[in-house]
Amino acid sequence: MENLLSMTDAKGEVQNILDIASKLKSGEINDKALTDKYLGMIFEKSSTRTRVSFEVGMQQLGGSALYLSSNDLQIGRGEPIPDTARVLSRFLDCIMIRAKSHDTVAELIKYADIPIINGLTDKEHPCQTFADLLTIKEHLGDFNKKFVFIGDGNNVCNSLLLGAAYTGMDMTVACPEGYEPDAEIYALAQEEAKETGSNITIEHDVHKAVENADILYTDVWVSMGDEEEAEERQRVLKDYQINSQLLSEANDDAIVMHCLPAIRDQEITEEVMTCSQSAIWDQAENRLHAQKAILYLLLKD
Repeated sequence: MENLLSMTDAKGEVQNILDIASKLKSGEINDKALTDKYLGMIFEKSSTRTRVSFEVGMQQLGGSALYLSSNDLQIGRGEPIPDTARVLSRFLDCIMIRAKSHDTVAELIKYADIPIINGLTDKEHPCQTFADLLTIKEHLGDFNKKFVFIGDGNNVCNSLLLGAAYTGMDMTVACPEGYEPDAEIYALAQEEAKETGSNITIEHDVHKAVENADILYTDVWVSMGDEEEAEERQRVLKDYQINSQLLSEANDDAIVMHCLPAIRDQEITEEVMTCSQSAIWDQAENRLHAQKAILYLLLKD
């Protein structure tokens, strides 16, 4: 793996990344493998978990991380992406970018001479998926499970579809009509699932979707950039809330996940977020360990 634009870049490395993450978390791998390595972190969108996990993770591995707001870089004044890529490649060992457009990251990869990590785009969020897979493995032991993503088939959902297909995990997207995941990624995930035996489906009836589910997962209904559609999204998605009733329709030992930030009493209730079946806070912590594993794989000499 030379870059991480999409989960497709990590197809052959998923289990390796999860193994490295587990060993870093347990202390089995506990060295300063990235000493004298420098990570540049470009943010076109605000961040809590992505920024902190990458910055802390890089320092724990012995390296340094630089926060680069697009407002502070010349890119914010119109400097072309190719120029930015060429220059930063002379200073840094790796770039993580949280971008508005997937095409921005793809172009950065095209012109950079160093590894580029997609910290989030409008199309995918692969770093989140690795944290999620690590959490599922820790809580449930393996991926022979039924995973249900509930709500808007957004960038997080897109990456999870590929992650499920690569690990052989069954995944159902429970969403209203018109809120399905990216059609190209969905088709690719179904194709990849033929190799691993997983079942990838879309179901518009949320109650049917959660039958026999082992994992219920949701994300905000109004993602960054969708604010003008807030009222309409809340109206259409109101029946796709994870609450105690919906959780009771899944398996008794099902876990609940949310990539955060969460809007209480929209996509999820406070009661469910803090119940004994919630894996949300472990999931958030695992962003650190997953990020470290990605950096370790890309940068370790």
